[in-house]
Amino acid sequence: MTVSTKKYISAPLTLPIIIAGLLFSNAACSNQSAVSTNAESTEYKEVKTSATDSPMSSEKPAFTTKAVATFSEPWAMTALPKLDNEPLKLLVTQKSGELFVVNTATGVKTAITGVPNVAYGGQGGLGDIILAPDFATSNNLYISYAEAGKGGERNKFGAKVIKARLTGLNTSSPSLQEITSIWQQKPKVKGQAHYSHRLLFSPDGQYLYISSGERQKKEPAQDMSMNLGKIIRLYPDGSVPADNPFVDNSNEVVAQFWSIGHRNVLGMAFDDSGRLWAHEMGPRGGDEFNLIESGNNYGWPVVSNGRNYSGTPIPDHDTHPKFAAPKISWTPVISPSSMSKYTAGTHNDFPAWRGDFLMGGLSSKALIVVDVNDDNTASERYRYDMGERIRSVLAVDGQVWMLEDGSDSNLLRLSPK
Repeated sequence: MTVSTKKYISAPLTLPIIIAGLLFSNAACSNQSAVSTNAESTEYKEVKTSATDSPMSSEKPAFTTKAVATFSEPWAMTALPKLDNEPLKLLVTQKSGELFVVNTATGVKTAITGVPNVAYGGQGGLGDIILAPDFATSNNLYISYAEAGKGGERNKFGAKVIKARLTGLNTSSPSLQEITSIWQQKPKVKGQAHYSHRLLFSPDGQYLYISSGERQKKEPAQDMSMNLGKIIRLYPDGSVPADNPFVDNSNEVVAQFWSIGHRNVLGMAFDDSGRLWAHEMGPRGGDEFNLIESGNNYGWPVVSNGRNYSGTPIPDHDTHPKFAAPKISWTPVISPSSMSKYTAGTHNDFPAWRGDFLMGGLSSKALIVVDVNDDNTASERYRYDMGERIRSVLAVDGQVWMLEDGSDSNLLRLSPK
């Protein structure tokens, strides 16, 4: 089934920008098959880091991969509740605006209609998808996407989050109904990069966390008048919790903030102790893995363990201790794209990973396994060379699924050797 989606394509680029785009076609957070209109649209390409460059245990689990289905520019996935002996089904988004339900036993994909029009281009398009905590009874889910501005915001873009009800799931024509706006980036700006727009519910289902990128503009991350470069915390209906750290500020936008000073957060997850962790793309070096705590400022663009694309230095975190420093910093970059915590369930395919975070790597073409400790420290535990850019990784019921990046990309099932 074909989904009709209105697309907003970037205007033609000038020759210097096109040349720059070609030089950095495998860059960290840009998609290989899309070009952004932003003059600083492409991430710096670091030298590839091999699996042997990170600390490895002699008991490193091995696995094989099996392709289950193929997608064009997939971005995110989430699992539907598994019923009895039925095969697991996944919801998968494609940047260009398509949403599918996938039968993992057969590889059959069924298009879901009713997806809003998305601003497709650069790093923008259809983004994250998660189930509402009460999905079993409400069939509600949450979706993020890039939206084009209108009127005075024409030719500007911003992320938006909606809630929708999924109907007809077990039919040949499922659809999204009762779409409600939950949140949006303010203001919309020019360029189509660093939306972030990752979605995550707290373990108790009470709070919705949204990562809001600084749209490759730098300064908004420290600007308290706009919600760019922040991590947002809301109730599921989009209202603001009274215990948010900046809720007493007279600006209603500031009341949304949980933490500030972020660049491009593309992965968030809670650990077994209820701590929130996030990874963040650095500029030319300095990818970060952070413990996210209420009211903290993570320093971008004032500090970074990387450099500007021009090569000019940025002060390191240790020069400004008032900013929260990363628990792990990567140079060369790994270009982290997603994150999922491994928990054993009906299956326990990888017991050595239990409680660890699984991260997809774009320029590193890797699966990275990160361990966190009770003393708030963290370390890279394993790294696997996947040979392809990894856009999304998802641990479900003790199994692991992975989406490659770009056109003609595989949905992979990882099986232990």
